[in-house]
Amino acid sequence: MIAVAGFRRDMLWQRFTIAIPYLWLLVFFLAPFAIILKISLADPIIAQPPFTPFFDGQGGVAATVDSYLFLLTDKLYAVTYLKSVFMAAVATLLCLALGFPMAYGIARADEGTRNLLLLLIVLPFWISFLLRVYAWMGLLNNHGVINNVLIWLQVIDKPIAFMYTDFAIYVGLVYSYLPFMVLPLYATLERMDLDLVDAAQDLGARPSQAFWDITWPLARPGVIAGCLLVFIPAMGEYVIPYLLGGPESLLIGRVLFDEFFVNRDWPLASAVAIVLLLLLVVPIVFLQRSQARDAEGHA
Repeated sequence: MIAVAGFRRDMLWQRFTIAIPYLWLLVFFLAPFAIILKISLADPIIAQPPFTPFFDGQGGVAATVDSYLFLLTDKLYAVTYLKSVFMAAVATLLCLALGFPMAYGIARADEGTRNLLLLLIVLPFWISFLLRVYAWMGLLNNHGVINNVLIWLQVIDKPIAFMYTDFAIYVGLVYSYLPFMVLPLYATLERMDLDLVDAAQDLGARPSQAFWDITWPLARPGVIAGCLLVFIPAMGEYVIPYLLGGPESLLIGRVLFDEFFVNRDWPLASAVAIVLLLLLVVPIVFLQRSQARDAEGHA
């Protein structure tokens, strides 16, 4: 009886432990998602709140898909989505190109140097995100540090228009999200056995061949994690395009903000948010299934 009681307690404790993350997702993800989905199926009105109720006075459902139909018919939103996906993808590739050698160098450094380099990677998080973006405004504007230095060195005769361009947005995205690429890559590369690379080179493999045959496949989980950590927030970024890109940079985060707070069209803004969420969830599910198939293949 004592053993059975102990087994039941262990089972209850395991179920309670498993239920905690599900409860977290229910409260902070599924419930807000359901609220946004409900608003997206309403009509905008001049009232408080600025949308029609989901249920009519007779107990029926008063839902409409007009907001989604408007997204499909207005080319502005399609162009905005495509541009956001493109810029987020380019920023992710740039972070990967810069972050992989940085993470590899940190993982192969001695312990004292490694800790110092990791501190330098994490150090920007100690400063407000908004202040860091404002600092880039001071560096990139026509009378900023970069233009002044180039003019002083007589490299250019007049200031280069860095600000309010896609280039400035890429700089802000890469600077802000590069640590999110470096840290998971470092965690993966730090556990990699260097003897595998040495063995491949001893068997005649060139360094580039050893990298693609040994290092890259072992680092793939870190690459996928880093790319997701960069692409997802970059896709919906609002502050960087607004401050560095200017009013002409109509990325989806800016459009979402304007629909909510400028146009006060909450149903359309909610529809934009739902479509954005689907665009982000679908590749995540695909990558998870791909990783699961790879894990089954290696088992």
